[in-house]
Amino acid sequence: MASLICGSIAYDTIMNFEGKFADQILPEQIHILNVAFLVPTMRREFGGCAGNIAYNLSLLGGEPIIMATVGGDAAPYLNRLAQLQIDAGHIRQIEQAFTAQAMITTDQANNQITAFHPGAMNESHLNLVSKVVAERVQNAKSATKFGIVAPDGRQGMWEHCHQLAQADIPFVFDPGQGLPMFNGTELLELIDLASYLAVNDYEGEMLAKRTGLNLAKVAERVEALVVTKGAEGADIYTNGKCIAIPPVPAAKVVDPTGCGDAFRGGLLFGLEAGMDWETTGRLASLMGSIKINHQGPQNHLMSKDEIAAQFKSAFGFSF
Repeated sequence: MASLICGSIAYDTIMNFEGKFADQILPEQIHILNVAFLVPTMRREFGGCAGNIAYNLSLLGGEPIIMATVGGDAAPYLNRLAQLQIDAGHIRQIEQAFTAQAMITTDQANNQITAFHPGAMNESHLNLVSKVVAERVQNAKSATKFGIVAPDGRQGMWEHCHQLAQADIPFVFDPGQGLPMFNGTELLELIDLASYLAVNDYEGEMLAKRTGLNLAKVAERVEALVVTKGAEGADIYTNGKCIAIPPVPAAKVVDPTGCGDAFRGGLLFGLEAGMDWETTGRLASLMGSIKINHQGPQNHLMSKDEIAAQFKSAFGFSF
């Protein structure tokens, strides 16, 4: 069975400043700020929520279908997806736009200055869930059994939630950094369309504030609410109870970028495989831990068997 992943495809350009931003900014001149930072090292990573989630789901042997929009500069990313054998047939290329790009500069104190250009991501609403469903049927491919709506263009997130619900495809609503684009009433409408809701602890607080409902009340509106808590693991609210998912200690904390997406890849695989929530949460937690040991969101190369072995070592049973 396949999972439809609606969200962003992006390039992450990451630069390192060998100093501290604070030493270069004069507080008394902040009103006429004009600074430049020499960044001797730079790397470009494949990123974006949809790309990252699909990558992790594919490592587990799942079948991700990416539905996203990219720009005229997307050839390297599309070639990579082809090499990984990830279905990119529903990625729309908009030649006159750039692929979404995050430009991140980090100083020696781990402070960051980020500029984000959404580019083609703003046109994500041009993609239709119905076209994916029809194409899978027409070509006798495995049915789309689950979906996820991850951060993307605002209109795209809104329409894809409604389209998945209309197609009777259970899906995870994963608002992430797109959460501030919606008011409380809009968030509740999207939550009510979803089968599952996934947020981190900070987003959970923001969600509660915007909707006026505590997390227990929000959880009553979905089959499961998943709240990730970084190094403290996760909580899964389902059937009136809260399941505490333990963290998997990382051998080395190298880069947290994309850990939430890795978690969601594990979450989708658990749903595809019909696992219980305790097992699904633990697998998702392990995927986040594996990712944090590596630089960039898509550079951890592991087979499903290797992941299974780490899972058994961490929890004492197999998934």
